Amino acid sequence: MIDRDHELPITRQAKALGVARSLVYDAPRPVSAEDMKLIRRLDELHLDHPFAGARMLRDLLQREGVVVGRRHVSTLMKRMGIVAIYRRPNTSKPAPGHKIYPYLLRGMTIDRPNQVWATDISYIPMRRGFVNLVAVVDVFTRRVLSHRVSITMEAEFCVEALKEAMKRYGKPEIFNSDQGSQFTSIDFTGVLLDAKVSISMDGKGAWRDNVFVERLWRSVKYEEVYLHAYDSVSEARVSLGRYLAFYNERRPHSSLDGRTPDEAYFGRQDTVMAA
Repeated sequence: MIDRDHELPITRQAKALGVARSLVYDAPRPVSAEDMKLIRRLDELHLDHPFAGARMLRDLLQREGVVVGRRHVSTLMKRMGIVAIYRRPNTSKPAPGHKIYPYLLRGMTIDRPNQVWATDISYIPMRRGFVNLVAVVDVFTRRVLSHRVSITMEAEFCVEALKEAMKRYGKPEIFNSDQGSQFTSIDFTGVLLDAKVSISMDGKGAWRDNVFVERLWRSVKYEEVYLHAYDSVSEARVSLGRYLAFYNERRPHSSLDGRTPDEAYFGRQDTVMAA
């Protein structure tokens, strides 16, 4: 068992026991009630207007009667891990020791399951604090192949989600992600390289490159997260798991001719989608 008062660091205790650190630090991050209201609204505004920076978000909030400064908005955005998304010149610089791979999906016709998988991380607000949700998605069928909830932004929970998806469903021909440090890490890319999967990465700040997962986040936020106020990480984990099961098994998609992701993934494929 983990002993938080032991002289041995919790990280080393977790490693010795063979458990993920994201499960050990299973507690919401403390945030004031006022900031939680701001964070919730910022998350909604960012989802609708991903190009909006701190100044524009401040102005949008002030038009709603919320008095807040640009610096405070910027601080909350950093805490949430969100930035204004638009193309910037000469900004695609890899983290030290991390290789950046080219974007492979431009002009490609995606017409079958397991041809392309994609992944991303999203901020999930709770009543007090927040968690991070990562999902691995089959692009053609929109099916969520695996997911993990964590209070950290380390690569470990992303690697766990990737390994689970590959263990349960084989491997894709191409795996697409953004240039986040979790996905450019040696631990993450190493799993793909060992399986001989082609790695594709979005241009930095090019949110449209990974629009497949952005559509999932919109559904998750508006159909689940914004309707609840999770009191704990465990509650968030259970509720999100329940929603994603519904999303796969019972939620019809117009882009799939009214089929569910499960029906499209495991059944006959008739729709051809161009990336």
